[in-house]
Amino acid sequence: MTDNLSGQGAARSSPYILCLDDDPDFLDLYREILGQGGHRVECFTNQREALARMAEEPPALVVTDLMMESLSSGFTFSRAVKENMQFGKIPVIVVTAIGGQRGFNFTPKGTEDMKAMNVDAYFDKPVTPEALLAKVTELLAKEAQR
Repeated sequence: MTDNLSGQGAARSSPYILCLDDDPDFLDLYREILGQGGHRVECFTNQREALARMAEEPPALVVTDLMMESLSSGFTFSRAVKENMQFGKIPVIVVTAIGGQRGFNFTPKGTEDMKAMNVDAYFDKPVTPEALLAKVTELLAKEAQR
């Protein structure tokens, strides 16, 4: 399922953020939070559709769940992003409930763990709007300086 949204009135020049999650409620939440932060947001529930859209228009940042079709779906997706020469510099934020739902602890202990996970930030669900927006702002500013 694809949900092509341009953010709540966000201009075409606003940073484009792609969100991937199999839970439409979380996609609605991301759309609201990030749209109000001035970002264009496009939401997907399918990895293949998300990657195809990225090929058309690379986003400034990606927000993804970990546990979707399988326990490792988010890891597979983030690796596909980071290992692709066209997308490799795009920041990836993982927001997951895998710890609460399955009892797994994937919380990175430091930068080496984050690098091994192919992510730039990690949050357990539910993430606060303030924390998500702050991290998005930080990562986008960091990329702008490169």
